[in-house]
Amino acid sequence: MANVIKLRKGLDIHLQGKAEEKKIQLKSKGQYALVPDDFEGITPKVIVREGDHVLAGDALFVNKQYPEVKFASPVSGTVREVVRGERRKVLCVKVDADAQQEFADYGKKDVAKMDGKAVVDALLEAGIFGYINQLPYAVSTNPTVMPKAIFVSALRDKPLAADFEFEVAGQEADFQTGLTALSKIAKTYLGIGVGSKLEGMKDAEVTVFDGKCPAGNVGVQVNNIDPVNKGEVVWTIGDPTVVLFIGRLFNTGKVNLTRTVALCGSEVNSPAYVDMLVGEELSTLLSNSYDAQKSVRIINGNVLTGKPTTKEGFLGAHASEITVIPEGNDADEILGWILPRFKQFSVNRSYFSWLCGKKQYALDARIKGGERHIIMSGEYDKVLPMDIYGEYLIKAIISGDIDRQEALGIYEVSPEDFALAEFVDSSKLELQRIVREGLNLLRKENA
Repeated sequence: MANVIKLRKGLDIHLQGKAEEKKIQLKSKGQYALVPDDFEGITPKVIVREGDHVLAGDALFVNKQYPEVKFASPVSGTVREVVRGERRKVLCVKVDADAQQEFADYGKKDVAKMDGKAVVDALLEAGIFGYINQLPYAVSTNPTVMPKAIFVSALRDKPLAADFEFEVAGQEADFQTGLTALSKIAKTYLGIGVGSKLEGMKDAEVTVFDGKCPAGNVGVQVNNIDPVNKGEVVWTIGDPTVVLFIGRLFNTGKVNLTRTVALCGSEVNSPAYVDMLVGEELSTLLSNSYDAQKSVRIINGNVLTGKPTTKEGFLGAHASEITVIPEGNDADEILGWILPRFKQFSVNRSYFSWLCGKKQYALDARIKGGERHIIMSGEYDKVLPMDIYGEYLIKAIISGDIDRQEALGIYEVSPEDFALAEFVDSSKLELQRIVREGLNLLRKENA
């Protein structure tokens, strides 16, 4: 019987455009790109040249600080371009896929007979290890420090989030193999939602999280099961598809970075699911999927934590949604907040829409106000189901007080934990960016 943890804090935002549980078929143009910025905290060193031929599973770049951590090409093909930005920063490595795909063979393995070191070595060799993150600092982990535990969240509960239960259907064996492999490294915890079909998974301690968003955040689950103290390290997988990547590697001996992505949002004509490879071009997916005459925001990921992108962008390494919502730059409202606003969402009942129950809203990307002083009103605490003082932590980060940041629990948090707080924040602060800067400062100080 799985443990059940009930969370009272949080907020569910009901948006229009949730993907229907049906899959559409795409024919890719064969253009792919792996983006180093998708892997937080790494400094990429490209190990291929333009014109080189690579197999699916061959490394395109490595982490300069830990060269054994490779990042695999999702397809076989020819390296078309290494795109660089200011100060020669690597923005992405583009690959033109072969018509007939070839895979690097890493050999099938029986994870039941492997130890933790053998599992880590296999993940490093195949270029998948970098998809695992860690707390503290919420960065791509390194193989030099073993964790006290590994946490996997299979609960996606952000607005318009892709349903992992739909994705994993038929792939339960790969998911189980992935969990078994992780359990060889350290004690593994699996967080799921109420009524999940994954409750019977073995080789992991299963915990049911009963509550509103962000109950699915892996940082929230760590905080409620086994908090991270200074000097401790836990590995986290907030993107459960990574467990499928790991399971496929051991079951087939090949790197298969296919994931099921939700094309969603109020501006999408027919929201649905599609199977795509990490780094696959978005132009095929987004062509004719929305009204090109409208001003829209295309988001690589979900509406709370995703990154703005364009039709010319590529699927992020951890993105399980491509979301299209109105930009809002053409909105023209008379009398502003004075109107009753039945079509606008409000957390604090400023609008009459709170009378409409679980109505679905077509929200746009406007901030609706300028940056202002922090109001100590307890807003963050209402949507942050963690045992920390969110507002005081943000103030400590802004002021650069490292001792106070440590005392207030910065080692336990990641930027996504403050996504909902950023949404409800009356001060209009970019909380996720502030938390990331604070974590980067601490990581640099403690190096």
